[in-house]
Amino acid sequence: MATFPYSSILASGAEAFDFLQAQLSNDLRLLEDRARLLSAWCNPKGRVICIMRVRQADSGYQLVLPAELTESVRERLTMFRFRSKVDLRSAPATADDLGISGATEDWLLDNLRAGRPEVWRAQSEEFTPHMLNLDLLRAVSFDKGCYPGQEIVARTHYRGATRRRTHRFESAQPLSAGDKVSDGERDVGEVLNAIGTDLLAVIPSEKAESPLSVNAVELRHIPLDYR
Repeated sequence: MATFPYSSILASGAEAFDFLQAQLSNDLRLLEDRARLLSAWCNPKGRVICIMRVRQADSGYQLVLPAELTESVRERLTMFRFRSKVDLRSAPATADDLGISGATEDWLLDNLRAGRPEVWRAQSEEFTPHMLNLDLLRAVSFDKGCYPGQEIVARTHYRGATRRRTHRFESAQPLSAGDKVSDGERDVGEVLNAIGTDLLAVIPSEKAESPLSVNAVELRHIPLDYR
């Protein structure tokens, strides 16, 4: 991978914790005993703008997210700052910031096979945290308090109203993110992430074991086991 696909936002200042705690889906207090925290930032409709890895930095917090989204996310976060004593600035990110010890390509493939999705620009604001299995990945706190989209996310969770989820598949030939998943009669979902013949797709869970295809290429469902 020629260019590292991630960058970061550094949040610093006396009220950085309170500001991020009111914006992100996860509970930053968990960083007391974790090196990194998976979280989402949602819009008011409960759709995921981006997924980020959060870690404590010397001056506050580092939010690591796809480089193609970093500047737009920083600008939008700044709009919510109002008079909070927090500074938000873009900064480079490294493989070490994400705990990557080998090739980034291998890390991304391992994440995909483990059912850990990535939200790039094309998927931004398209899916809810539940559709991306972020609740199963412990990237959403349901008792920390409000954040953008929290009411919708919580309502979905407590009503058990999640019909569409992220599922893992293998295909006979490489596919692309954004390709439509068909049950033979109609499109029922969309490829979320794809690396070679490995892919994650958001589909109705009831269809996971049904014959599915993308562009006439058959898919083989591989159950995910979140631990």
